[in-house]
Amino acid sequence: MSNRPRVAITLGDVAGVGPEVVVRALAHDSLYRECRPLVVGSAEVMKRAAALLGKPLTFFTVDGPTFESMPMEKQGLLHTPIPCWNPSSADVSNLTAGVLDARAGAAAYDWLVAATQAALDGRVDAIVTAPLNKAALHLAGHIYPGHTEILAERCGVADFAMMLYLPPGEAVRGEFGLGVAHVTLHTSIRSVPALLSTSAIREKIGLVDRFVRRIGCPQPRVGVCALNPHAGEQGLFGDEESTLIAPAVHQATADRIHAIGPLPADTLLQRAVGGEFDGVVAMYHDQGHIALKLIGFHRAVNVTLGLPIVRTSPSHGTAFDIAWQGKAREDGLLEAIRIAVRLCGPARRLEETRPVG
Repeated sequence: MSNRPRVAITLGDVAGVGPEVVVRALAHDSLYRECRPLVVGSAEVMKRAAALLGKPLTFFTVDGPTFESMPMEKQGLLHTPIPCWNPSSADVSNLTAGVLDARAGAAAYDWLVAATQAALDGRVDAIVTAPLNKAALHLAGHIYPGHTEILAERCGVADFAMMLYLPPGEAVRGEFGLGVAHVTLHTSIRSVPALLSTSAIREKIGLVDRFVRRIGCPQPRVGVCALNPHAGEQGLFGDEESTLIAPAVHQATADRIHAIGPLPADTLLQRAVGGEFDGVVAMYHDQGHIALKLIGFHRAVNVTLGLPIVRTSPSHGTAFDIAWQGKAREDGLLEAIRIAVRLCGPARRLEETRPVG
């Protein structure tokens, strides 16, 4: 069992639901058969969350991303104590629930950066991130739109994308699930057209194709969204389809990627959910997110494509409105851990192009 992937789980913003969903996930016995977890965050916060939820978990502090000092696991439920590594000096032991706080933003940043470096150094096999709050991040002086951009900077990559992935099931009929990646990320709608380029769209098509191969699909089918309604209606609603998107699709097909588009987003996503496509490239955040969250909010997983490490997260945010009330569900985090474990192949690199199955 020692060959189970080592998964670092960052707590995110502790004023939100991160600690609750992490505790709930760690109370699942099946988790320990799949991976060896390490909490990157405050052990004191974890103890408070466990007490709030009535979960008999215990935690012990480690000085780094090490699994060597973990006590011998016991048979049955609750493989405890659970190691906690806190590489942040920010005091988050007693923050007010649901309130923006620079200390929470600072800690969330520190935990993410440390976990990322541990993955780059090969000391953990994957990182799974509980949600952070972008406003708290900014209060702490870290001016980033979110997790994805921090990860890309720390990993030194320019070709990356955020994907929302739904595993196969009732919501998605395709054998390999459905992944939707975005050409632009956290930005205003008015800025999207100027941020699009043929090269960026082509890159995202390639990232989606490689990810779907990674999860076992030998011949991925990638649908590419139009930007404008009705795919521009032959230029009546805009020309981005003909000037930017179609050339990117042509380049991808020339490189033997099975890509189709640009297609109207409203019908493309419906066809993809029905199993006609394995992956979709959306032009902007909500174009892809709304559809997948509507049909599978609690199972959808964020995957950062293009990194030399494995990173996943649940699709929900910090949910300040229900934080520390015992209401948060762990489904998304558990699914994120499962997908991270699945992506931890021998090379443990998302850009690996060989099919895994």
